[in-house]
Amino acid sequence: MIYSEFQGKQLSLLGFGAMRLPMANHEIDVALVEKMVAYAMENGVNYFDTAYPYHGGMSERVMGKILGKYPRDSFYLADKFPGHQTLESYEPAPIFEEQLRRCGVEYFDFYLLHNVYEKSMDIYLDPQYKILEYFKEQKRLGRIKHLGFSTHAQLDTMARFLEICGEDMEFCQIQLNYLDWTLQNGKQKCALLEKYNIPVWVMEPVRGGKLANFENPELKAARPDASTASWGFRFLQNIPNVKMILSGMSNMDHVTDNVKTFGKADPLSEKEMEMVLNIAESMKNAIPCTGCRYCCDGCPMGLDIPTMMSICSDIRFAPVVNSVMMIQALPEEKQPAACVACGKCTQICPQGIDIPAVMKELAERLEAIPSWEAICQQRIQEQKDNANK
Repeated sequence: MIYSEFQGKQLSLLGFGAMRLPMANHEIDVALVEKMVAYAMENGVNYFDTAYPYHGGMSERVMGKILGKYPRDSFYLADKFPGHQTLESYEPAPIFEEQLRRCGVEYFDFYLLHNVYEKSMDIYLDPQYKILEYFKEQKRLGRIKHLGFSTHAQLDTMARFLEICGEDMEFCQIQLNYLDWTLQNGKQKCALLEKYNIPVWVMEPVRGGKLANFENPELKAARPDASTASWGFRFLQNIPNVKMILSGMSNMDHVTDNVKTFGKADPLSEKEMEMVLNIAESMKNAIPCTGCRYCCDGCPMGLDIPTMMSICSDIRFAPVVNSVMMIQALPEEKQPAACVACGKCTQICPQGIDIPAVMKELAERLEAIPSWEAICQQRIQEQKDNANK
């Protein structure tokens, strides 16, 4: 197993993500998860990641029950505060105490502010809740060993958060893979975090399976015995500031293949890096926007058109709720549906993009994706249902 050093701790570079646990009869297959965890630990995995909303609150309970069979100093457990969700109250103490009970532990090795993004940042910084102050105090008391944050935010939002809270953040979890290296400004986000001396924790290393479940003749020819997923993990080994790579494993094959991939350091060669980045470009179906922002100057609605086009490119690849969150964080009059199709933007666009058509496409695609609030309400109901069982 490859290990990374973090403040004197040896962390397995492969982390066990508990967001996509195997299911049986509409419930987590606890017996299978137990076997997966056992195999992972026997092969050197020592980092396990869960969160308050995962599996309607059952992920924390199941992982706590299984990990409770092992010595507490044999693993590192990460959990997250759900400030990005729609909650009745954002008081941190009740939720944190509940998480400790669910997981059956007295402390969390790693604790994150979950998804600091455009809409949730105000909640995390709201003085009435004193969220950061509370968790800093829990860290002082030893109930949190290391405090960090996860984010799906745009680069400028990350920068603003770090300006305010950067000195209190020990690590940051971002979506990173060879597609999002450019599609979601992964390269620039890594550079920003390095500026603050904050190590990178990786989520979505294979884009929720999108970069694992396809066949590519170039990859197969280059390494006939390697899984497609392994290319994504080996890509991340080339990024020096990456200290943790989380994989949401859903079956035993995922675990065994990942353990094989992380058995020894084997980053991509320069030629292989070029190959996977070219493959990423071919997969994007991206809008050829260069971000020059000429289109913004004459827009009567003052829309952030380059950001809209980037989100549309992202949704074309995979319709994810993260993109919805980015749009919903904007005032209604700044969302793509507010476009009046005047055409001034297209007239000035150096790339000749039919921007009103893109705005219409984006608005229609967003309508087809469940809102984050709807998903949160569903998870809250699932938690209530599970609590009543």
